[in-house]
Amino acid sequence: MDSVFSTWPNVEARVSARGQAMASASSAPPAAAAAAAAAAAVAAAGGVDGSTGVATQPRFEKPGLESDERTTMVVAGPGHGDAGTSGLAGSVWGSPCSPPQSPGPVSSSHAVSKIGQYLLLGPVAGERVFRAVHVHTGEEFVCKVYELSRWQENLGAQLRLSAHPHVCALLEVVLGERSAYALHERAHGDMHAHVRAARRLAEPEAARLFRQIAGAVAHCHGAGVVLRDLKLRKFVFADADRTTLKLESLEDAYVLPDDDVDDDSLSNKHGCPAYVSPEILSAGCAGTYSGRAADVWSLGVMLYTMLVGRYPFHDAEPAALFQKIRRGQFSVPDWVSPRARCLIRSLLRREPSERLQAAEILEHPWFRMDGCGFTSRPCGSREREHNDQVVPDVDMAESEDPFFS
Repeated sequence: MDSVFSTWPNVEARVSARGQAMASASSAPPAAAAAAAAAAAVAAAGGVDGSTGVATQPRFEKPGLESDERTTMVVAGPGHGDAGTSGLAGSVWGSPCSPPQSPGPVSSSHAVSKIGQYLLLGPVAGERVFRAVHVHTGEEFVCKVYELSRWQENLGAQLRLSAHPHVCALLEVVLGERSAYALHERAHGDMHAHVRAARRLAEPEAARLFRQIAGAVAHCHGAGVVLRDLKLRKFVFADADRTTLKLESLEDAYVLPDDDVDDDSLSNKHGCPAYVSPEILSAGCAGTYSGRAADVWSLGVMLYTMLVGRYPFHDAEPAALFQKIRRGQFSVPDWVSPRARCLIRSLLRREPSERLQAAEILEHPWFRMDGCGFTSRPCGSREREHNDQVVPDVDMAESEDPFFS
């Protein structure tokens, strides 16, 4: 019988001591069959401990995963906490887009680990993000691995937030002997890859998706969470049809103190070069800036990129890029509708206090337009509709890739 105790404010933890039963792969659906095959791999690697259902001698190819999670604590539900801070985060200049890998069959070359009710399969990003399959249902998830001593710090922003349809839910946290395993919803590609593949989005699609993005940011700001490193890649599709977006990562977010969520003054310089706001670049070592306003600037960069197919400020050299951002001068192509241009310019204002707040973005008239009203070009031309998906040949001499991060 499970024992229940508290390890985090308003969060219950369970110590599981039950063995796991696996269905036959021949009669299970594909995902469940994959789980069954993985379970067999665990058994082949050294067997499963009957009391805890944990592999006793699995082989691990990636550092950071424990070879023996004999006691696991499952943490579920929202709570409160503080997120950590870090310095300026750069990105690899000219790096190609790397959408999440689609799930594939279980390979015998991948190490398999059993953590709580889940099997960890091959890595999908770096050394701490893995595919996870529930041993009973076969449902697939994404598992992120953290140091046990820092999991509350790393997940502080996620624990602060209440549920929202456009923020990826933290489904479960399994605490092992040395690591914490956070289970998240599976994604179906990200916005960076989607825009890059389309070259740019038609305004009806852009409006539908950007409204979801702005709604997620407004929800975070209302809860006292400043996102900081906002960019297209942070938003992933929750469905294969790519109709619903969710904010995937909150690890770079900063949680404002509970007793003063209105004061969003930040001093650290954290963000992706193409999305960073002028005030962050201009602030001295001891200078501060509004974290929420900086997020709104990043939203403006995202919207511009979705509609135009390139960043409003870009250059092959970081120093030249930052100089362009400081000046805050950019042009919007004529094919962008007047209302969309209005919204872009309301977000990319050099003075932070003049920008819209995230919640105000949702009330902008652009979202109430449909059909031909989205574009200043004449409607009814198939050729024009086709050309709308082609990135304009403007200011692209620096790189063949319209994305620098």
